[in-house]
Amino acid sequence: MASCADFAALRASPSDVRVVASDGSSIAAHSSVLAAASPVLEQMILDARRGWDAGCTVVRVLGAPSDAVAAFLRFLYRGPGAGGTPAAAEEEEEWAEGAVGAHGAALLALAHAYRVPWLKRRAEAGAAARLTAERAVDALKLAALCDAPRLYLACARLAGKDLATVERSEGWRFAARHDAALLGELLQLLHDADQRKKRWERERASQHVYRQLSDAMALLDRIFAADGAGEVRAEASPCEVDGVRRGLEQLMRHFAACGGRARKPAAACPRCRRALQLLRLHASVCEDRAGAGEPCRVPLCSNLKAKMQEEGVDKTWKLLVKKVTRARVMSALASREVPEVVKKSWAKYSSRRAARFR
Repeated sequence: MASCADFAALRASPSDVRVVASDGSSIAAHSSVLAAASPVLEQMILDARRGWDAGCTVVRVLGAPSDAVAAFLRFLYRGPGAGGTPAAAEEEEEWAEGAVGAHGAALLALAHAYRVPWLKRRAEAGAAARLTAERAVDALKLAALCDAPRLYLACARLAGKDLATVERSEGWRFAARHDAALLGELLQLLHDADQRKKRWERERASQHVYRQLSDAMALLDRIFAADGAGEVRAEASPCEVDGVRRGLEQLMRHFAACGGRARKPAAACPRCRRALQLLRLHASVCEDRAGAGEPCRVPLCSNLKAKMQEEGVDKTWKLLVKKVTRARVMSALASREVPEVVKKSWAKYSSRRAARFR
């Protein structure tokens, strides 16, 4: 058999194992290195030495091109990190990036089959970074077979962004003929992602409404406060705040001097109904400042609060009050300045997490 690579120069001891690839090419290696890097290879070496030809240990690594097998073995020799001088380490890292780019899918399959977790993480990250729409379906199948969730998620996201290109790929046409379950799973993922996106959009829209109501409550305090004190959320623009304030002032003036109040109840006027709802909501979320000697200056606040305590409120109103109060608290937390020690801790954690998955 022709030798396509020779790793004898990497160890002082002579090689004692021959790794045979699918095309019959042989790679000289060392059993101690292979057994330490992969428990599967260790068991294969032990089984080969129990056979009838124990003097010639042969390990067959099938299912991948010989170049990918040679790169796989070199990764096992170098380990998770390249050692030596900085120049040598930089050269090894450059080679590793090129090998992952050239044989990413094969390295992922080999690392999964022979249980080399650090190489599997690196190959998975490299395959996900170099993913294209034409190869998304093939990579999705590989991710499912090799238990690679990051690559699986990257394929689903790419298909969601550019489904038309994915549907024109050869992998899609092949899966449509021979693996309909894979396409069904992919389409189900896209449907679930679309439903989640719509649900998040509805949730964001509702949270925006609750923040606006929270701002309106703060502006009511501002309008009727003697000293003009009050706060609104930090992300609100001055034009938005001024416009909301003018609208509230006009609504309160209309409520105070509605022409039809003498002839019909206030509930008959839509604007008065809206003003009463806002005042009632303010009474529900208003903090009790009576103990501090600062009674609330918003009209009807204490009266409406006493009336609600006497008559009670329904569950829908309690839920609205809870969400508006939560929006006020979250806005206050979001406007706080993050301490420097927290920023440094988060940057340190992010850098460690990024280095872990490289």
